[in-house]
Amino acid sequence: MKEILELLLKVFEIFIVGFASIYILFYVAMALGSFLAIKRYNNAKYIIKDEVLVKSNNLVGVSIVAPAFNEGLNIIYNVRSLLSLNYPNFEVVIINDGSTDDTLEKLIQEFELVKVDFYYEEKIHTHPIRGHYKSTNPVYSKLLVVDKENGKSKADASNAGINSAKHPLFLCTDVDCILRSDTIMKLAKPFMTSKKRTIASGAAIRASNSCEVKDGFLMKIRFPQNWWASFQELEYVRAFLMGRMAWSEINGLLLVSGGLGLFDKEIAIKAGGYWHKSLGEDMELITRMRKYMCDNQMPFEITYIPESLCWTEVPATREVLIRQRVRWARGLIQTLYLHRDMLFRPKYGRTAFLILPYFWLYEFLVPILEVLGLTALILSFFLIDVNTAYFIKATGVVYLFYLTVTLLSVLWDELFYGHYSRKREVFQLVWKAVLEPIAYHPFNVYASMKGYYHFLTNKEQKWGNMQRQGFTTAKKKTSNETNISNA
Repeated sequence: MKEILELLLKVFEIFIVGFASIYILFYVAMALGSFLAIKRYNNAKYIIKDEVLVKSNNLVGVSIVAPAFNEGLNIIYNVRSLLSLNYPNFEVVIINDGSTDDTLEKLIQEFELVKVDFYYEEKIHTHPIRGHYKSTNPVYSKLLVVDKENGKSKADASNAGINSAKHPLFLCTDVDCILRSDTIMKLAKPFMTSKKRTIASGAAIRASNSCEVKDGFLMKIRFPQNWWASFQELEYVRAFLMGRMAWSEINGLLLVSGGLGLFDKEIAIKAGGYWHKSLGEDMELITRMRKYMCDNQMPFEITYIPESLCWTEVPATREVLIRQRVRWARGLIQTLYLHRDMLFRPKYGRTAFLILPYFWLYEFLVPILEVLGLTALILSFFLIDVNTAYFIKATGVVYLFYLTVTLLSVLWDELFYGHYSRKREVFQLVWKAVLEPIAYHPFNVYASMKGYYHFLTNKEQKWGNMQRQGFTTAKKKTSNETNISNA
């Protein structure tokens, strides 16, 4: 029995060494690709300047689609913030998704709304629409409010907004997200300059926890002081700068965040819109859009922008964080399983032979292997002799590699963009990187395993309440503050 166990552990050890080696090589390639992508993006900014484009009246139209459910407390500030974005040709479509509070009443009163006759074509099926509202005040002519029955998902509300949008591009965001004033211009630029048809673009998102906000506008960026939020800030920096920029460089993006993404409305509709049963509707839509473009042999591009254009409040408690990550994990396996027929089919190109295999092996499988590895280690200590020196060296190599990747992301973020006005906040980010594998990562692994279990057992799961903490009220600005409203 002992010999069989030793053999199994040896085979597992060899597999892990090979698996980890490929993972490390892949991340080295991603680091290089990410750096080149950021460098190319920064150089391209000076070829066609945004301040020149934004003065044109011929820019492609953009509809901002923002679902709202029981957002009465801050809805007025949020809408004013969206209406103030700097772009000559856009509208703001707010979807009141069956709110049970005074969200709709506040919108009607503040923006002088009246119910109007509206030609509504249900290109994507949603729960019933109660009505459309426009303002009698010309100042708010860009605002459209859609009132509908609650669809129990952001996807259903977003689809109603897409059906109501008049422009060829739609920007999907959350009504409580804070967007930089030039967000639309930054995201729309690839649609106007790319040689291929751009079907989606996204940008980096940051945590707004501890930031100073006034009337829906971000006045000063601060590093999150909340324990859980601070680690998520680190995750976002690494994921966007090191991960998605590298995938963008090879046109391999499979995810554009639901909090901030600009889409080609025609392709999104033809692909079927957001799937209302998905718990990862943002990833699932991009996968379906890629599939549609390949099925119709249409060259396309999905791009990412390394600049932080959106700030959103992230979970500030362990319970809410785990609930969110359980949903993410379940959404991941749900999407991968749903589109498993794309794997290794030549017509889907890199999606079939690179992107989906990577997500199966390294996004889905890694948490499972971590649990199996820990289990194997415990069994080894109790049942067979363990090479302690080898174990310590292997653990050290993995830890140092992770730390190198994370610190490179922090370095690039600070070098290229320098969001924090105080160096102390950068050091806090570095310190969190040192602690993350021990103090934070295990909770993500636990949430992933729980999400996989819920998927396998088909357990019903809802989005749940975010339990937001709110923002710090902005004080009088000083000369060293980072003012996003004028960025």
